[in-house]
Amino acid sequence: MPFEFKRMEIPGLVQIQPRVFGDSRGYFFETYKKSDFVDNGIDYDFVQDNYSFSTQNVLRGLHFQLSPASQGKLVSVVKGRAWDVAVDIRRDSPHYLEWEAVELSEENHIMLFIPPGFAHGFVALTDEVHFLYKCTFQYARELERGIRWNDPDIAIKWPVEHPVVSERDAKLPLLKDAEIEVKNI
Repeated sequence: MPFEFKRMEIPGLVQIQPRVFGDSRGYFFETYKKSDFVDNGIDYDFVQDNYSFSTQNVLRGLHFQLSPASQGKLVSVVKGRAWDVAVDIRRDSPHYLEWEAVELSEENHIMLFIPPGFAHGFVALTDEVHFLYKCTFQYARELERGIRWNDPDIAIKWPVEHPVVSERDAKLPLLKDAEIEVKNI
């Protein structure tokens, strides 16, 4: 099997470590193989891929889409290092508002699967971060929502003291004012 699947504390979050084949020319690894993912409980169709570029200390998030367009994401870093965060925003979940983080990098090749029902964000830890997302639902502007990155009720311990945040993300509501209607999927 070309992947090692590691379940995280919050059910549904899965770290995926691909098997990397390297030699003097470089390396090769599979980034996705539906049969292996399905065999490990990740039975979703990915319908959209996104790519973002960020410079050091840029923080993006916390983003999600409302039901029925709630997105699952398979995220990875192609170049650089990022600290990636998933927050459980399923109100009926025993882990509601708990968060977990993983460092994703071009060196460790770790991918993170974030199921529907989570808010997602990351901060760039290097000069350049090239970030890849596979999504289980297409982008739906009218259902896009977010929570402010520094919400005290969630209390994420970001590893960057003064992140660079877009004007849009800086204006996201606090959790107490956010519209959240996602279902356990």
